[in-house]
Order: sequence, then C-alpha cells, then structure tokens
Amino acid sequence: MSTVFAQKVLNLKSSIEYQENSIVSKTITENKDSSLTLFALDNGQSIAAHSAPVDAVIQVLEGILEVMIDEKYYTLNEGEIILMPKNLPHALNTKSKVKMALFKV
Repeated sequence: MSTVFAQKVLNLKSSIEYQENSIVSKTITENKDSSLTLFALDNGQSIAAHSAPVDAVIQVLEGILEVMIDEKYYTLNEGEIILMPKNLPHALNTKSKVKMALFKV
C-alpha cells in the first residue's frame, strides 16, 4: 500500500499538475481490493472506450468531463461523481482541462 498521504491531510486537486497535450496520472494508494489514482488531462485529451473488471467511481476535481458509460453520455462538473459499473464499456472526453480522482472499489 502506498503511503503518499499516510497520517496527513491531502488536497487532491493540488496534488497533481497538468502537462501540455498529455494525460498525467499519479497513484495515491493501491492494494489488492481498491485504489485511488489522480489524473490531470489537458483540454482535448480522451481515454478510449474500454471496460474494467471492477466498479470505479470518478470525481471531477476541476473542469468539465464527458463520460460515456454503456453508450450513454454524462457531463460532469467540478465536485460531481459517477459510478462506472464493472464490465460496462466506458470512455472519457475532456471539455476543458480536467483534474479527476478515480476510485477503484
């Protein structure tokens, strides 16, 4: 298990920075059952449709993100979350620069 934030308060939004024309990821904690990963996506970046064997929750920390889950589209703004059920195809498209947290549960 990662100890990036052991015994201290962590501000997720300020814990990751953007890189031009890139997707940056930073694992905060991970074990066999769950993980928390931060992402900073520059405007215009996307993650192609794929599925995962576990449920995951996205929380937008900054910006506007379009999420496709099983052919349905949702727009998430700062502070909003969505559950991506296991084994369903999902994809992400930025509508601005986006910082997000991905919780695998």
